[in-house]
Order: sequence, then C-alpha cells, then structure tokens
Amino acid sequence: MPSRTPPTTKKKTTTTNNDELAAQLAALKLPRTAEDLDDFLARATKRRWGPRVVLEELAREELAERERRSLVRRKSDAKLGRFKPIDKFDWSWPTKIDRPTVERALSGAFVAERENVVLVAAQGLGKTLLACNIAHEAVLKGYSALYVPASKMLLDLGAQDSARGLERRFRHYARPDLLCIDEVGYLSYDARAADLLFEVVSRRYESKSIVICTNLAFSDWPDIFPGASCVTALIDRLTHHADICLIEGESYRRREAEETRKVRESEKKDQ
Repeated sequence: MPSRTPPTTKKKTTTTNNDELAAQLAALKLPRTAEDLDDFLARATKRRWGPRVVLEELAREELAERERRSLVRRKSDAKLGRFKPIDKFDWSWPTKIDRPTVERALSGAFVAERENVVLVAAQGLGKTLLACNIAHEAVLKGYSALYVPASKMLLDLGAQDSARGLERRFRHYARPDLLCIDEVGYLSYDARAADLLFEVVSRRYESKSIVICTNLAFSDWPDIFPGASCVTALIDRLTHHADICLIEGESYRRREAEETRKVRESEKKDQ
C-alpha cells in the first residue's frame, strides 16, 4: 500500500484586528493613537519604522495630545469667557500706567514666585482686560487659573449652609495656581463677607498667586467692608509680596462710546 502522508497541522495564529487594538490602546489611556490607529499604522509601514521609532513616535504624539487636552481643560476651568486680547489694549490712553509691572505679570513670573498683582484703577481703564489676559497667559504657560468677580465669589461662599459645604468652596478657591478676583470696591459688604475674603486670601498667602482688581485705594477699603475688623490684615496679606499697578486716566469705554457716536452722526450727515 502506498504510504500516506500525515496531514499537516496548521498552527492557529491569533490576530488582533485594529478595532480590538484601538480599544486596548484606549484602555491604556493612549487616546491619540487609539483614535488615529489606521493612519498611524499606515505611516509606520510606509516609512518602515523600526520598533524603537514606533515607540518614540507614539510617545511624542500622546504627550502632545495630553498637553492639548490639558490646555483645553485649564482654559475651561479658568472661566474667562470672552475678553479682548492684550494687543487691543491702548497703552497710550492711560495718563499713568506702570507698563513693565503689567508686562511682568503677563510673563507669569509672579505666579512662579507665588506673588500677587494688584490693579488699581477707576472704571473703564482696562483692569478686567488686563486681568483676563494675565490669567490667559498663565494658563498657556501650564498654570491653572480661575477668574471670578468678587460679588460672585462672596455670594457663593456666603450661601453655604454647612461647615462642610463652606470648606469645600474654600478649597475650590484655594486650588488654582492663580486666582483673579475682579471688581472689588464696586459694592459694599458686611463684616462676614470681609471675613470670607480674608479666609480665601489667607489660604493662598505665600503659596498661590492672586490678581485683584479694585477701583479704590486701600485707604478706602474700610468703606467696602464697614465695621470689619480684618480689613487691615486682609490688605497686609494681599500687598505682601505684591506688585501694585496704579492706572490713571479717563474711561476708555467712554472714549469708545464717544467715537461711536461721532461715526454715527457722520454717517447720518452723509445720507
């Protein structure tokens, strides 16, 4: 009888398709590669990457994606809303402004040093514009930030009806690398509000930075918090390790309104 050749047994190979591999990469928290896996593999094949180059490229893209997502999150957490960029600020309009101090604040150097910046100016001279840009630049440099009007923050803190809730909100305002408190001086507050602001400032003292905008000189702050015993201590903590920038001049918004009015009157005459 002719000898029978035994059937060859084929080894079973386990292959993982791209969908399964993408899911595994996502589980490993490598979202960039997971979302763009087909393109990544095509580039690796076309350019004949070796194992080391594949890993280097994967790490590079994932780090870039992590920084992009972190920046998006920091921008969202900062609560800046819409604001004019710093190149829209007319440096020649104020009759007095310490530009080097503002530019240092924009550089983020004071955040690294855990110092404060105090912007003192009448209404309409760009305090909010400057504060928002200072916070935005800090966010771009990798710091966390939070912008909040003083009235909103004090209302939030004052509305807490339990010690645990109040502590949670104190931690919220103590957490960011930079806290921008705007519009201090436009409203008057009671002694409890002064105590709440003092607690926020104290928790950040010499550990985190503050930008504070006010339309009143510190000598007038007792009028903001009448009867509050902590005002002197509050000012002392804010101004220790702080750059104080005094801005003087006429309201920029008033000038814009006047220019708009003149343009409209000119258009009416031409019709």
